[in-house]
Amino acid sequence: MEFAPDHHSLTQRALQRWRALSPNGQGAAWMLLAGTGFTLNGLLVKTLAQGGMDPFQISLARVFFALVALLPFIWKAGPGAFRTRHPVVHLLRGLFGGMAMLCGFYALAHLPLAQVTALGFTQPLFTILLAVLILREPVRWRRWAATAVGFCGVLVMIRPGSGAFDPAMLVALFMALGIAMAVVLVKRLPVGESHTAMLVYFCLASFLLALVPAILNWRNPTGMEWALLAGVGVLGMISQACIIRAYRSAEATFVAPFDYAKLLLATLVGYLFFAEVPDAWTWLGAAVIIASTYYIVWRERLKAEPEQREER
Repeated sequence: MEFAPDHHSLTQRALQRWRALSPNGQGAAWMLLAGTGFTLNGLLVKTLAQGGMDPFQISLARVFFALVALLPFIWKAGPGAFRTRHPVVHLLRGLFGGMAMLCGFYALAHLPLAQVTALGFTQPLFTILLAVLILREPVRWRRWAATAVGFCGVLVMIRPGSGAFDPAMLVALFMALGIAMAVVLVKRLPVGESHTAMLVYFCLASFLLALVPAILNWRNPTGMEWALLAGVGVLGMISQACIIRAYRSAEATFVAPFDYAKLLLATLVGYLFFAEVPDAWTWLGAAVIIASTYYIVWRERLKAEPEQREER
């Protein structure tokens, strides 16, 4: 005689095992979930783009469905979801983030999924440059050297002047630059700024950026395409939430390497769905970029440890 599984007890056991994990273990799990979400998001975007849908239309739908997913949180927060003393910073962050999203969608339409993912790892390198220029943060020679090495990895991957060079690679770099600019602008916001407000204003600014070009290039999606567009919006929002959870749960230097698993997953998905096989130059350039960005994160930890001891 067979018995139906007790779903309540299964859930309880799963929660107990989750709580038994260390903070670093939970952070690693959140980061792997985020990487999986972003990779599947890339799969959906690439499928839509190869079907002939314009990146502006995909971006507009992505932001719209993200806003729909945010509605319960906006309702819970009430007027506080829109309250801020820094509307200009939010506007700029949304515009740069929206530009990054558009560049990413364009790059996904023209480049292998793994290559776009690898070039996206240059975001910390751009963040350092922008932090010096905008935030006037001091940077010592080791971080400058690591940044230079990282950009050498970019040159290895894109090989300007060779027959393998594709201008879409530069668009992918603009994606990383836009994300870095959005990150730097977040640092200009006070610690108490509402996370809901940050997400809401980001979506609204990105929506306005994509609205007119999307209307001009609009074509009516099929039922399946509407489902894929909804998936892009919801997956993007969930993946961003997982990233936040990862860095709140664990040490940044511990969880950062788990983000690089995204490259292996992107390679597998690209091969299975689009028959994409990264060449040796892509792997070599990605290895250099990953090594340099991880070194920068490690140096940040060393820098933060004395400050934390002083606070104690």
